[in-house]
Amino acid sequence: MATNITIIKDAGANTARGASQTPARKLPGWLWFIALWCFGVGSAVSLGFAFKLLMNATLFAVK
Repeated sequence: MATNITIIKDAGANTARGASQTPARKLPGWLWFIALWCFGVGSAVSLGFAFKLLMNATLFAVK
């Protein structure tokens, strides 16, 4: 006795559970490196600018 089993993928079932139809996209490692490097440089420049403003407003303003 032979049993034929057919599996049909139901695309609507995953959507009903909240799964996305589009595949997950991952950024390549080099792009992460550039993004984090730019974030680090931007943070350092911002911190330096804030420090400069603070020093001009306090230390050098006292006469």
